[in-house]
Amino acid sequence: MRSIFSIATTTVGEAIRRRVLLIILLIGVLFLVVAPGLGVLSARSETTVLRGMMLGIIQLTSAVIAIVLTVYMIPNEIERRTIYTILSKPVQRWQFLIGKYLGAVLALGLMMLLMTTVLVFTFWLQQRDASAVADLVKAPVMYFVQMSLLAAVAIFFSTFVSPLVNFFLTGGMYLLGSLFNPFFQTLSESQGTPALAKVFAQIVNTLLPNFANYNVQNPIINPQTQIQNEAAYYLQVTIYGLFYIGILLVGGILVFDRREV
Repeated sequence: MRSIFSIATTTVGEAIRRRVLLIILLIGVLFLVVAPGLGVLSARSETTVLRGMMLGIIQLTSAVIAIVLTVYMIPNEIERRTIYTILSKPVQRWQFLIGKYLGAVLALGLMMLLMTTVLVFTFWLQQRDASAVADLVKAPVMYFVQMSLLAAVAIFFSTFVSPLVNFFLTGGMYLLGSLFNPFFQTLSESQGTPALAKVFAQIVNTLLPNFANYNVQNPIINPQTQIQNEAAYYLQVTIYGLFYIGILLVGGILVFDRREV
């Protein structure tokens, strides 16, 4: 555990010092600050537009940070040959990979915490509604689970593909899991779907992580939309995310353990 913790803390420090991540974070924070001024441009309810815009900024910025943060993590260590120094110590490869992942998640969590703090402060200044602010925080919490899963996907691919290929693979899986996974889920559950199409939809729905599970912004933006038994739903999708993260990390460890570095 000491080796994993040491690698994780080092990874957090490296992530915070990376200029590209800080620039992405700064852009996201700036958009959050100016979002209240943009909300008045819409003919819809200003509160609804403000909530949707700010949550969308956090989600998009977090996704970009999660991908950029993790796709270079393993390849950079190999390219700089620092991995040889680390692995020459009493550190197993699985400890190195898990330490890197945990460090990435911690760094991502710190950046998302900063954006969420700006979100709460800006929304409080705009609306002065404590209950609305409390509801608003639910979405970033679910986004953190979503981005932790996205980081696990990127870490898995980073063990055997180049950073550029990994960027498009991980980004593509995120888009598919966010946009098309609900479609395949509906297709697999529909009574009128042909058997072959239903099997195909079930396979895709099983293999592809359902990132759409964590898009809980609709009930927050539109209070008329409700999630039945919120606590149970949030617990269920969190366990779902942890399950997939575990599978991806085990797969990454198996690949990385057999890789020549």
